[in-house]
Amino acid sequence: MSKRDYYEVLGVGKSASADEIKKAYRKLALQYHPDKNPGNKEAEEKFKEAAEAYDVLSNADKRAQYDRFGHAANAGSANGGYGGYGPQGGMRMEDIFQNFGDIFGNSDMFGNMFGGGGGGGRRQGSRGANLRIKLKMDYAEIANGANKKIKVKKHITCQQCTGSGARDKNSMQTCGTCGGSGQVRRVTNTFLGQMQTVTTCPTCNGEGSTITHKCGNCKGEGRVYGEETLNLDIPAGVQDGMQLSMHGRGNAGERGGPPGDLLLVIEEEKHEHLTRRDLDVVYQLHISFPEAVLGMQAEVPTIDGKAKIKIPAGTQSGKIFRLKGKGFPAFQSYEKGDELVEVNVWSPQNLTNEEKDMLEKLKNSPNFKPGADARKDKDERGFFDKIKDAFH
Repeated sequence: MSKRDYYEVLGVGKSASADEIKKAYRKLALQYHPDKNPGNKEAEEKFKEAAEAYDVLSNADKRAQYDRFGHAANAGSANGGYGGYGPQGGMRMEDIFQNFGDIFGNSDMFGNMFGGGGGGGRRQGSRGANLRIKLKMDYAEIANGANKKIKVKKHITCQQCTGSGARDKNSMQTCGTCGGSGQVRRVTNTFLGQMQTVTTCPTCNGEGSTITHKCGNCKGEGRVYGEETLNLDIPAGVQDGMQLSMHGRGNAGERGGPPGDLLLVIEEEKHEHLTRRDLDVVYQLHISFPEAVLGMQAEVPTIDGKAKIKIPAGTQSGKIFRLKGKGFPAFQSYEKGDELVEVNVWSPQNLTNEEKDMLEKLKNSPNFKPGADARKDKDERGFFDKIKDAFH
């Protein structure tokens, strides 16, 4: 198959500047590199094709020859063994980036994209695992925030070796393979010239040191499984099932590696009298028939204690009263819910003959007969309609 025009491959015109050619190749190299497209043969061929085009057009002499004679001008050198740049040649994407910084431009960007490390160097031990626990909280703690002290089982730093994993200072030695850098460098010859590759040291696994005698307490891990008391400040307004993440409070890492995170899952304890409805709490107040008719003053439980509420004479069953600001605060907000007191008129089930006679005399009184408005209210108005009334 005939080769495509090099300018077409890079997507630039014949008058493109050296900088435009470099940017075009950089874009294609990042797009089609085998490390980003594992097992994709088509991407690998496009990667090689772009590199071949760049090799010619980035060199003033080769470009001049190509402009005059086309592919025939560089037929003997254009391919120059470039296949060794791919995975077959043992080179990784970070190696290409590190050695062609003028092409890729920013080593930090490379590390972010492919998980590599342009700068490299020693690394700590492996990161500790996250720790996920359930934390029970009652209504008062949720409403006001709380300081909770809990004991958890997890990996903690070994106190005997302070996390190094070594028996003592003399048991830590600089790695003889990498000289303490954590990396191994080698130079290979390519058609672009000599190229230096950097890989993680296989002897010390990138840590720069080796242990001759392991700590007897942690067996060289730098951590042990134990118990730790955690002092946790929980903000107000959390809800059941909410997960809070606390950085660095999880399991300790191996040999000085960073700790994992602590994931707290909130478990809301039920209240004896109140029911949560979003930011509001609902209380079912049961009163007698005479109290509903004559009115009364009732004491109701709240999240933080008790409150008094006046029940006017003639209050109907299902009427809702609002205690403003007696609900839950919104998480990380100034908004706050209310307490909704729903009145339930209790009807006695066991009456004496005297009580029955009294009610018989009253039941036919016009004041004891429900009117049309009362029947309509019962048929058409639900709980949330009554809540709306409570807010007026």
